[in-house]
Amino acid sequence: MTEPVIVADVVRSDFVEGHHRGSVVVTNPDGSVEWSAGVVDRPMFPRSSNKPMQALGMLRHGLDLDGELLALAGASHSGEQFHLDGVRRILAGVGLDESALRTPPQYPVEDHVRDAWVRAGHGPERITMNCSGKHAAMIATCVANGWPIHDPAQETSPDGVWGDDDYRSPRHPLQQAIRTAVEDSAGEKVAYVAVDGCGAPILAISLAGLARSFGLFAAAAEGTLERRIADAFRQYPEYASGSKRDEAELIRAVPGLFGKVGAESVYAVGLADGRGIALKIEDGSARARAVVMAAVLKKLGVEHEVIGKQLHAPLLGGGVQVGSVRPHSATFA
Repeated sequence: MTEPVIVADVVRSDFVEGHHRGSVVVTNPDGSVEWSAGVVDRPMFPRSSNKPMQALGMLRHGLDLDGELLALAGASHSGEQFHLDGVRRILAGVGLDESALRTPPQYPVEDHVRDAWVRAGHGPERITMNCSGKHAAMIATCVANGWPIHDPAQETSPDGVWGDDDYRSPRHPLQQAIRTAVEDSAGEKVAYVAVDGCGAPILAISLAGLARSFGLFAAAAEGTLERRIADAFRQYPEYASGSKRDEAELIRAVPGLFGKVGAESVYAVGLADGRGIALKIEDGSARARAVVMAAVLKKLGVEHEVIGKQLHAPLLGGGVQVGSVRPHSATFA
């Protein structure tokens, strides 16, 4: 049985002290697999890498967002002020405020933003949870369709999932619409449904299916909903992530590239020619994620100085760089 393979080496002072294992796949514009390593055909949770597909389900059902607010609807944002202002704008557009959010209260996800937030005297809030843009868009979609948002008297059902009137329930019409969009994009059926960190459903598909969906969005024709989402990410990558995030840097650098990271070190990218890339680092460590994506892009002949920079994640010793996390050469030969 195929298992995850070594995708990155941890090298300190020229000594290999460890490895990261994972799985990677590249799909052709027709959705077939061009190249793979590890496990790419078994169900996995894309985590937040599925947000563009979730946004597609919402646009199909009347969500009226474009540009930076559409990027924010598919974001795992850093909690910067422009993110929070954008979430409030989405909610205000349907006559609501942040009290409607059902995200768990959390601090901003990025360290420097969190530190500034705490210094300003704030604690964890629903709006600073990194998925609040997606949740605001989900609520706006419900309002557009006259669907219920939340019934406090029906907090959970007997099976431990949210009550049927809660927009986070897998049985809610919003989540059914999103499931259809995920299956249409990935070209396969959802294998399992669970609760994601933000409380919304997370849908298991294969890593190949995830790559396939990103290739589809990246090469979508002008005027399609998929193209609308991809262009929002391309034009406003800081809204889809954060001002200083590596994925925003990559989107800005490579023309036509469209990408999204997820928890547990999932990362998916679509290229303008319709190829898709998806990876998952088995141990969930974020430090190898950008390194492995850069190695795949280099293997495919995509060149840019940002890709070269992201090929290595620095390791420090005594406050100076003494090594790095690097692609495992045998995997990406």
